Amino acid sequence: MKIAFLGGGNMAAALIGGMVERGFAPADILVVELDAAIRDRLQATLGVQTLAAPDAAVFGCDVLLLAVKPQQMKAALAPFAGALRGALVISIAAGLRLADIGRWLGGNGAPYERLVRCMPNTPALIGAGVAGMFAAPAVDAAGRELAVRILAAVGETVWVEDESRLDAVTGISGSGPAYVFHFIEALEAAGRAQGFEVASARKLALATVLGAAKLAAASDDSPAVLREKVTSKGGTTAAALAQLAARGWHDAVVKAVEAAAARSRELGDQLGKD
Repeated sequence: MKIAFLGGGNMAAALIGGMVERGFAPADILVVELDAAIRDRLQATLGVQTLAAPDAAVFGCDVLLLAVKPQQMKAALAPFAGALRGALVISIAAGLRLADIGRWLGGNGAPYERLVRCMPNTPALIGAGVAGMFAAPAVDAAGRELAVRILAAVGETVWVEDESRLDAVTGISGSGPAYVFHFIEALEAAGRAQGFEVASARKLALATVLGAAKLAAASDDSPAVLREKVTSKGGTTAAALAQLAARGWHDAVVKAVEAAAARSRELGDQLGKD
């Protein structure tokens, strides 16, 4: 099975690295990348074949994974219009809808239909990501399974049955790492305000967030129950949570996700224009 990547940036490199670790043969992976330095690095570190432009082998691949920037996608797909021979096409480009990708890939006025759209997130760079996934109706069970094998190389996967739900995935997990990083920043700043040096404040903040996430993942209890277990009436945690509630912290997070999802929809409208 031949798998071609259109784009060889950080997310593509993470996916390829994870795939190789899980048994995909480097010799079966092709990467089309304009940047010569990136091509050299991928060849040296992962042993894959790289190309500056698509050729017959790419057009005849079994899987084409789209990993270029959304703003560059239409131009990058121009050489592929009507040239693919039934490949499963997987897009990890934020915001771009399958109808637009299918139109750009199609030939003789017919859209390309064997498409999967994914929304991964940056923890995929260390194999700890999560990706929302949606498959077009033309993708069969084998195609869906193959898409999961590829995306699961860098983390968890979640299927949605309506493509519009990927905008919500973008708001929750796609942008979500930034919310967590922002919280770590705030916790570190609070530590420094309490007199800790930078290194100690950061260690306390990072270990707390990491440990709490691991505990939540390992527990049968919901996050709400875990929160209640650590919150004694009249205690220190209750005092802290009261301050967060008074400042609308919970609602602010909900509104942040809503704003990110809305912006994802707007980008889809903008990027899909011909």
